[in-house]
Amino acid sequence: MRIFKKPLLHTIIFLSFSIQVNAGVNQDLILSETIPQQLSAYGFFKDMTNQIPAENVHPYSLSSPLFSDYSDKLRFVYIPEGKKLGYEKDKVFLFPVGSILIKTFAYLNTNGSLNPQLLETRLLIHANSGWKTISYIWNKEQTDAKRTIAGATIPTSFVNSEGEIVDVRYRAPNQNQCKECHQINKAIIPLGPKVRNMNKLVQYKNNEMNQILYWAAQGWIDQSYDENYIQSYLNEDVLLEDRARAYLDINCGHCHIPGGSADTTGLYLNLTENSKEKLGIFKKPVAAGRASGNLRYSIVPGHADESILLYRMLSLDPGIMMPESGRALSDAEGILLIEKWINQL
Repeated sequence: MRIFKKPLLHTIIFLSFSIQVNAGVNQDLILSETIPQQLSAYGFFKDMTNQIPAENVHPYSLSSPLFSDYSDKLRFVYIPEGKKLGYEKDKVFLFPVGSILIKTFAYLNTNGSLNPQLLETRLLIHANSGWKTISYIWNKEQTDAKRTIAGATIPTSFVNSEGEIVDVRYRAPNQNQCKECHQINKAIIPLGPKVRNMNKLVQYKNNEMNQILYWAAQGWIDQSYDENYIQSYLNEDVLLEDRARAYLDINCGHCHIPGGSADTTGLYLNLTENSKEKLGIFKKPVAAGRASGNLRYSIVPGHADESILLYRMLSLDPGIMMPESGRALSDAEGILLIEKWINQL
């Protein structure tokens, strides 16, 4: 994997509606056993609708984000005052108790006639007993979000990159489904905020700054790490091999990893995996069935059309498709990328 020194530019886009002032983060509620029914109770945002964070809540972004039916993600982090993050190479930062990762899924529709729409906000709260997941669904007025345990299906539309309106039945997962991705070795953990996936510029309130340096300026982390930084898998200036591995890492590698929910498959797609067989090359599936499409190997070098990996990415059948949850649409750009990668192996 190539080491990239130049960060990518990223700007957090906020929605344009009425301002709602909030008093600040309710720190007592964070570690309480009480789970509020309304997202606003936490005080994460000065302005709920526009997703303008409170003073001690900070935006962050990932170089290569997970595909979720082309939704936009607005990410924020809260770290208790005076606390630092731990670091282990190639792993997610070790967040102190009381930390919160906030992720709002939305269709911002910045390039078309549709209004922006907030869909759901997911919280990862580091409690005394470990990480816990809580989800909230946004109301039609886009003023607040209500807690959900069962998840929700949201019929809606968005404007794609070509300006076309696409209909989608967006699915917010139920509380148990969160474990499918976030449970490693039987423990809930965050997935995205690893050093290698954060070397990029983010627009903060007063200026634009590399977010690793910004986190260091907050006193949370050190400034330099021995990491292989990755860029967006959509950046065609990056080597095809690096783009494909970055895509598989963020979209598949959290389950297809030792200790992950797909551990028993023996197919490991995380960025640090070096075994060709474990990456799927001429690897037979552990359990053959209709999900394999009668194909023999996960990846057949030079023949994407004979590879189970691509077959399952293409499918929208719930019994076949991969990932199994979190999407109702196929990722056209991701499919093209993996197809090109397999064909050139």
